[in-house]
Amino acid sequence: MPIKVLAPRLGEGVDEINVIKWLKQKGDAVEEYEPLVEIETDKVITEVPSPASGVVLDILVPENTTVHVGTVLAWIGQPGERLEAESAEPVTAVPEAARAAVSSPAAPPAGETPASGFISPVVRKMAAEHGIDLSLVRGTGMGGRITREDVERYLAERAVSTPAVTAPAPASEPAPVPTPASGPAPAPAPVSEPVVTVAPAATKAPARPVSGVPGTLRPHTPMRRQIAERMVASQQTAPHVLTVMEADLSRVLAHRAANKEAFEREGVHLTLTAYFVMAAVAALKAYPLVNASWTEEGVFVYDEVNIGIAVALGTEGLIVPVIKRADHLSLLGVARAINDLAQRARSNRLTPEDVRGGTFSLTNHGTGGSLFATPIIVQPQVAILGTGAVHKRPIVVTDPVTGQEAIAIRPMVYLSFVFDHRLLDGAGADAFLSKVKATLEQWA
Repeated sequence: MPIKVLAPRLGEGVDEINVIKWLKQKGDAVEEYEPLVEIETDKVITEVPSPASGVVLDILVPENTTVHVGTVLAWIGQPGERLEAESAEPVTAVPEAARAAVSSPAAPPAGETPASGFISPVVRKMAAEHGIDLSLVRGTGMGGRITREDVERYLAERAVSTPAVTAPAPASEPAPVPTPASGPAPAPAPVSEPVVTVAPAATKAPARPVSGVPGTLRPHTPMRRQIAERMVASQQTAPHVLTVMEADLSRVLAHRAANKEAFEREGVHLTLTAYFVMAAVAALKAYPLVNASWTEEGVFVYDEVNIGIAVALGTEGLIVPVIKRADHLSLLGVARAINDLAQRARSNRLTPEDVRGGTFSLTNHGTGGSLFATPIIVQPQVAILGTGAVHKRPIVVTDPVTGQEAIAIRPMVYLSFVFDHRLLDGAGADAFLSKVKATLEQWA
């Protein structure tokens, strides 16, 4: 009897997976527990093993398609076995009931048809304000989803093609696109909410040249789409504010030079990132409001300090694995965790659990030579610390005994702290960053 291969649930709250690559094709022989398909969730690629030995009777979900957990991906059976017609039907859309569970209004606004898929509150609000029939807007988001940029592009094209400005409708006339009956459009959904896609990207209409200049279209990878959606959603969710300080790393570099060989004997490469994590831990202990999340009911302060570390994956993008309970680790423990997570991230061996549960994030963009940056907050966290490249620069130093000032060359680093202004104010943010700075400069 044929056996279903189901889209697995890879963690709490994970409702969707992306089918990345089929390792076996229809008709191929496969052994039980042999890798069958690569799937992705939370930017982590995982191999799904075959549930039985036999042959691949049918593949229902093509590559680069997003489906719900529990969806039948393929059928495994014995050579010569046949499938019922209904079992062999390809999966090309998210079930309507599941889509309704994510989309908030009971009745969609004008222009939003079932084929449009999920329409975000931001897009719906823009459509209402500008009187846009969304069925006329070409979606470039995952699975043809209409994004904010698509609406802005449509408005620009409409403005160019319209010979005259249309007078606004009288107040007594109804708006072209009504908002939901329950009231004004809700606030943008948090990043952690799933994004439902109804079809693989291959079914979309060919993209037109962006500015009329010839070029080559390179389709987005699922990871790049997920990064883009989360970054845009974070900017729409939280008012980002940046504050920058510089720190003298003389003591840190001296400590690293004195202990690097001892760490190597333990099989651990001691990087500056480990010191930055330890300094962030000290500051989070002193200012726990930074180790928190904003909710409409109040500030949720976490009991654990779980620090996400941004790991660059080249042209593929980046991923942020999490050092769990970093406040209970020594410098050696933190350095070992960084080594492990970075190596597994670059070899696609992370698990979904490795990238969940972060309460604060750090990005050492200085490894690429950048001096300072304005990183985007990882929702639902309220802050992120960026550390730049270490450069020797002349600075003014004061002798602690005589008070005499002099110019000296010191290894300096810029610390970029981006915070959510809904929860943190400038004074609190500067106090936090001052603690990070002091911890690094006073390293013993």
